[in-house]
Amino acid sequence: MTVINVRKNPEYKEQAIAYIQSKWGNRRNKKVYEDCISHSIGAKNPLPVWYLLMDSETIIGCAGLITNDFISRMDLWPWLCAIFVDKKYRGQGLGNLIISQAKKDVVEMGFDKLYLCTDFVGYYEKYDFAYIAEGYHPWGESSRIYECDVSQ
Repeated sequence: MTVINVRKNPEYKEQAIAYIQSKWGNRRNKKVYEDCISHSIGAKNPLPVWYLLMDSETIIGCAGLITNDFISRMDLWPWLCAIFVDKKYRGQGLGNLIISQAKKDVVEMGFDKLYLCTDFVGYYEKYDFAYIAEGYHPWGESSRIYECDVSQ
């Protein structure tokens, strides 16, 4: 299993757009992922970064590092988002491969914290994330906000 940083491997751009859109997108937001991933390549700022989890040449998962995950806590960043591992590959700790790569990259960027928002309870705690607050989305829903101290 390999984690591909799409920013450093732009030849994966189209595959990343198609895969992430298929897992997180819909007709209304298709352009969001296409635009974000396309403009991440060659960007001056360190964010965003998009990842693909590969089993040989097959994409089996994804994630991103972004400045805000459509959540009210815009004072916090970077955010780990769009984490997904195909059902067939779950239960093998593969999500941790993506999370570990994101943590490493965040440290290299000079950040000491990493955030995510989710409704899952019990999964991210295994990877040193701690619940810190509720956050609110523009569409009226709320999500749990988690923080990970990556400086340790």
